Amino acid sequence: MTYREINEIRHAVKEKRPLIHCITNPISITGCANAILSLGARPIMAEHPKEVSEITETASALMLNLGNITDARMESMLIASDIAAKKNIPVTLDLVGVACSTLRRKFASEHVNKNTPAILKGNYSEIMAFFNEDYKASGVDAEVSLQAESVLKASAALAKKYNCTVLASGKTDIITDGKKAVSVYNGTEKMSSITGTGCMLGAFAATFSSASDPFEAAVSAAVAFGICGEKSECDGAGSFSAALLDSISLLSDADIEKYMKAEDIIIG
Repeated sequence: MTYREINEIRHAVKEKRPLIHCITNPISITGCANAILSLGARPIMAEHPKEVSEITETASALMLNLGNITDARMESMLIASDIAAKKNIPVTLDLVGVACSTLRRKFASEHVNKNTPAILKGNYSEIMAFFNEDYKASGVDAEVSLQAESVLKASAALAKKYNCTVLASGKTDIITDGKKAVSVYNGTEKMSSITGTGCMLGAFAATFSSASDPFEAAVSAAVAFGICGEKSECDGAGSFSAALLDSISLLSDADIEKYMKAEDIIIG
């Protein structure tokens, strides 16, 4: 995928101003909404079970995030997902916490088996746990010892099984639809110093899925968000958080062309 194609998707979002329906956690909800706004789209964060069907019907994409999950949001996600399936609205499912929570892992499995998302997203640990139920991790952060090669194999297997695109985030982001795969090297360790950056990546992917196919949306999200992280480098976590939003809103075509670091990889 070229920088020109990524910029075309970015411009399509700004021109279309799609409505992106997010059912996400209260920890990252503001960051996700601001990220979507800064990309030129329109976020709506409705989560009440009695209103989500009406909201999803008018959306161009749906993002479901399992962070800080509740019974009400689980119910709402299933309702919204059913509507999205009927209307052919692309769904991004973010597997937050499935590596440490049996409840979330089982819910995600039931959800995916009923309504396959366009994009299945998670960090390395979450992708491995969803691929292998015996895998466990402590907390919602990715285990640093996991190797990209093993995550690629798990991601490709999941993509083939569910006929979707898998976005595995880590030091190197891996995107695959089971047939082709891309590694994205953009980003900075500083992004793990504040909460919600993984959720914001999911918001990027959902937003771009409203203007492109899932694979291209996921690659574009990883590249664009990673570059925003790099351009926001500073000492303090608070300053970095503010700088990150600035970088998203100020991201230019030239930034994508200059800083994009991605390559096609072979699925073994």
